[in-house]
Amino acid sequence: MSAPSPGMMAHTAQVEAEHEINFHGITAPAFVALSMVVVLLIIWFAGGFKAMGKGLDNKIATIRKQLDQAAALRAEAEALRAEAQAQAAAAHKDAEAILAGAKAEAATLVAQAKVDADTLVERRAKMAEDKIAAAERSAIAEVRAKAAAAAAGAAAKLIAEKHDASSDKALIDRTIAGLN
Repeated sequence: MSAPSPGMMAHTAQVEAEHEINFHGITAPAFVALSMVVVLLIIWFAGGFKAMGKGLDNKIATIRKQLDQAAALRAEAEALRAEAQAQAAAAHKDAEAILAGAKAEAATLVAQAKVDADTLVERRAKMAEDKIAAAERSAIAEVRAKAAAAAAGAAAKLIAEKHDASSDKALIDRTIAGLN
């Protein structure tokens, strides 16, 4: 079968147009349009458009309310963010103050440790000097005692060599006479 010719298609369209259903001159597309107008009028008289408008208004109000809530939440979040930043800045400032205080305290402790060390060194030096002086006194006393013992021994030896019993008797008699 071959493709229809253009003339034949025009003839088919003309035949269809002649056989189209119409009622008092109203064709099928006009009936559809008229039906739509009737349906729209029924919806309008029944308050359908008002209900749709109210529904849309309610939806708009809901959306507006959600937007207001979102704006409030955003403002609250920004306030919390600002507060957190302020707290962070305050914490940073506190940390710096604590660090400065710790450094000052460390410097004070170092200075006190130096003073304590100097005091300890002076005290130990004084103790060492006192020990040295005591050792010197002890050594001098020991030397004196040894010298006295040596002198007494030498004197006793000299006296024993130069004095005999008769000279001792005369010395004792003179001492006794000096006591009376």
